[in-house]
Amino acid sequence: MNYNWNIRRLTAQEEALQQQLERELNISSAAARMLVVRNIQSAEEARQFIRPSLDKLHNPFLMKDMDKAVERLHQAVTQGEKILIYGDYDVDGTTAVAVMYRFLEGIIDNGFNSETSNNQYPIGGTASNIDYYIPDRYTEGYGVSTQGIDYAVAHGCSLIITLDCGIKAVEKVAYAKSKGIDVIVCDHHTPGDELPKAVAVLNMKREDCPYPYKDLSGCGVGFKLAQAYTQQYSLPFDNLVPLLQLLAMSIASDIVPITGENRILAHYGIKQINQAPFTGISAVINVAGIEAKKLTINELVYKLGPRINACGRMKSGRAAVELLLTDDATFARQQAEEVNQHNEERRDCDTETTKEALAMLEEDTSFAQRRSTVVYAPHWHKGVVGIVASRLTETYYRPTIVLTAGEDGIISGSARSVGGFDIYAAIDSCLDLLTNFGGHKYAAGLSMHIDNLPAFCERFEHYVATHIREDQLQPTLLVEAELELADITPAFYNVIRYLEPFGPGNPRPLFATRNLINHRDTRVVGKTGEHLRLDVTDRAYAITGIAFGRADMAQHIQNGNAVDICYELDENTFNNRTSIQMMAQDIKPS
Repeated sequence: MNYNWNIRRLTAQEEALQQQLERELNISSAAARMLVVRNIQSAEEARQFIRPSLDKLHNPFLMKDMDKAVERLHQAVTQGEKILIYGDYDVDGTTAVAVMYRFLEGIIDNGFNSETSNNQYPIGGTASNIDYYIPDRYTEGYGVSTQGIDYAVAHGCSLIITLDCGIKAVEKVAYAKSKGIDVIVCDHHTPGDELPKAVAVLNMKREDCPYPYKDLSGCGVGFKLAQAYTQQYSLPFDNLVPLLQLLAMSIASDIVPITGENRILAHYGIKQINQAPFTGISAVINVAGIEAKKLTINELVYKLGPRINACGRMKSGRAAVELLLTDDATFARQQAEEVNQHNEERRDCDTETTKEALAMLEEDTSFAQRRSTVVYAPHWHKGVVGIVASRLTETYYRPTIVLTAGEDGIISGSARSVGGFDIYAAIDSCLDLLTNFGGHKYAAGLSMHIDNLPAFCERFEHYVATHIREDQLQPTLLVEAELELADITPAFYNVIRYLEPFGPGNPRPLFATRNLINHRDTRVVGKTGEHLRLDVTDRAYAITGIAFGRADMAQHIQNGNAVDICYELDENTFNNRTSIQMMAQDIKPS
């Protein structure tokens, strides 16, 4: 892919701040620059950023309806009502269900072992009063379903807590109410014009919600409910801390910004996974082959998250919840192996589907003139269309929708966007053609009748073509700084590690170094010779690294030609020796 390099330039004011941070924190100029580009305004802000604190979490009662949600939940807990925890089938939804279940189980069974909690209020009933429900992706689809409410009725539930769904379930919440069931909605998706008439609707994106941080995951909203309940009834906050490992998985997998509160929650969640993982998470770590490593956000995004997600994609999200809740090591190992098998099946399926979709687009003579991608095939597996949409977006860098067939003439699928373009707004412009729709700026799900597909394609393309900028159709690498190889020291790399966890809003820093030449051993590597092992120098210092899929540059570098490299930095351990290496993102002739 041909990338533009956008080199971040500092203003005069930012340069002065960089020098100030350099002096007050006693760090290198390059390290101070990384803090400045993250909008750090003072040495104190830098210290808080580098050392996140749970004390800095916002008061959960700033969220609209939180007082109503806590009061209704307390009524259910103290009066022994049966509660149904209802979550989506992806990682965010299943981790949210696991967080809420573990939290309520702790309250109902023993008040989180608080000596004062049992005296503060009576605990009504046992953990048998809690049940959970994950809709089937294929027979029910996304969100609150009639089947789910009927399940609640059949099992005597009088309160449903929805997690990572429900914000648009106006009719379903009304249906639940008609059956005598109250609903608390915990969601983070963009609300529609009308909110469901639930007991409480917790969503920071409500226009009337003053909550200061708007980017929580669905699991994050559920956690805030648990935090509020804990705060209201003087339960120990420390008992919530183990649950942060589940929340960290949701933050990583749902691609929400890792800024503000999410940064704090992810930081401590990753620490929990490394120090005291739940039995099920430990089992997934083992089957993923990463038990010997110190996990970072990358392992959550690329190793653990996809395996948990594979349950809902290939079979049932309920299996993921069972795994996240179990304390039985034998069952966890069996379940984790099954999850791993689902993930292998998912990989094979999405690889084949991606090949078919790419071939379909290559044969389409009008595709080159379009600004969007919409592809449909009735036989594609519904569980992988989101992944395939991401693959096509990476290949063609256009807003992309991948659709497959459902029942009764309804087709459904997933949408993925490119940097800066609001695909939610683009789909919303075609709302009258849809039967269901929800999501975010960069990702969404939708369904429609097959007869509406031609009109949808035309209108979606028109919206994209008239709203997208040309620069948004060209992939861009945002380079934080141009470095000399002399800048890349262990101390500098330690500063990078303090900036973790990385993700949207706090990307892993990208650097560029120019006029590098072959040092000794730049060569092609990989089973099929597709990758490039770098060994380059600026004539004073040398560094090694890897450039995946860039074997095409081997001859150029080996012939002595200079190149510019855009890269991340990582540690490489070989023969008990650890060194800093380049992870090249792009290489260009100097």
